Amino acid sequence: MTAPDPAMLVRARILWDFHAVDCLLQKADVIVGLGSYDLRVADRCAGLWFEGYAPRLLFTGAAGNWTRGRYESSEAAAFAERARAKGIPDSAIELEERATNIGENIAFSRAQMRGIERVIWVTKPQTRRRVAATLAAQWPQIASMVTAPRHDFLDQPVADHPYNALVSEMVGDVWRLVAYAEKGYSVSQPVPIAVREAFDDLVAAGFVGHLPSHIRSLDDR
Repeated sequence: MTAPDPAMLVRARILWDFHAVDCLLQKADVIVGLGSYDLRVADRCAGLWFEGYAPRLLFTGAAGNWTRGRYESSEAAAFAERARAKGIPDSAIELEERATNIGENIAFSRAQMRGIERVIWVTKPQTRRRVAATLAAQWPQIASMVTAPRHDFLDQPVADHPYNALVSEMVGDVWRLVAYAEKGYSVSQPVPIAVREAFDDLVAAGFVGHLPSHIRSLDDR
């Protein structure tokens, strides 16, 4: 990876910290792993299962923006395979293989589960805030805890989703947090001035791969 521009790296870290909400975990009815390009999410799910946080794992995901053609079948199936390789038995694993975005991950998981009161949701570190905000709007009736693999910002890029793609993803998700709250898809999130300024600088620097083509400001729709 080419060394990131130091000024843009500072701004990217501001977005990373903004997205990195977390909470204290308690035992739950099920651990739900949101499918993506990042199999470390499945590893985190497996670790939580072995620690006794829940008796069941549900992996959700068909294919999304960055995983079409990456796996032989669905994101959910790839995550399940990874979990089995970690020692999780088939009897503890369920699949939801239709979802193509965070809203569908939640909606389709909700439709598949019954008698659920407490859920641990595992996602990428940089999507924790979006997942939490979406859950608060779409499934507030249960107790949700959101967590992610434990590593630093510069450890998050992977071969198929390198630094530039990661930063573009974080930029795009700041915009989605604002735009989707207006549509009622998620609850409104305060966006600090430092985050807005970092967003503007990163957009100006060309990190726009996860924004609709006409969007260049948090005020654009």
